[in-house]
Amino acid sequence: MPTRRRDTQTMPPEGEDTKARTQRKLLDAAMQLVRRGRTPSVAEVALTAGVSRATAYRYFPNRSTVIAAVVAESLGPVRGFEPTARDGRQRVRELFNRTFPRFKEFEPHMRAALQLSLEHESLERVGLLEEPQYRRGFRRGLLQRAASPLLQKLGRRRYDQLLKALSIIYGIESYVVLKDIWGCDDREVELIARWMVDALIDAALRQEPRDVAPEKTRANEARLPGARSRPGRQARRGSSS
Repeated sequence: MPTRRRDTQTMPPEGEDTKARTQRKLLDAAMQLVRRGRTPSVAEVALTAGVSRATAYRYFPNRSTVIAAVVAESLGPVRGFEPTARDGRQRVRELFNRTFPRFKEFEPHMRAALQLSLEHESLERVGLLEEPQYRRGFRRGLLQRAASPLLQKLGRRRYDQLLKALSIIYGIESYVVLKDIWGCDDREVELIARWMVDALIDAALRQEPRDVAPEKTRANEARLPGARSRPGRQARRGSSS
């Protein structure tokens, strides 16, 4: 009799833990459903994966955990990204360049996360949220790590302002606006995002610092051309101290 070939694509690797196989099956099912444009319930994930609901709920108790796993799978390489450049602007560019391919490949998954986040926020405000709220925010740490060399140049206030402005660009929100409203393709979205990054950093670097210590500001003003000493005022200050 001819030897029967084993289908290595459908059979799990030998020695792989059963729990890990089940979790992988559920995650693959969730990724598949989201790619079809759905924000799936745990029951839908269980049905697609071919496992019982009770089993699925042990791994993913609610939609928030499903979407969190989907996002982690989609953006895993980005979340662990460490910039190599020393210059702050170049490090931010590196981060965006690393992220663009993942957003392009997993755009439906990012949109599902945004959709669930908006849904939960609305329900929370009216007191109707019945599952743990899904919250986003990993971009904050990524942007801080990338732009950190700019902190010394900008000071804390301008640096924080820049990070908040960059967070509007670095995310699926810019894709939603540029694609859904303007009809841009992926290439144009990336070009506009890169242009906005440079424009924001340039604006931050040009802006006058506002978080300098008052003593330093007065010292700088005293050195300006035309500045005159005011001995009478200084004497009054000395007498009151």
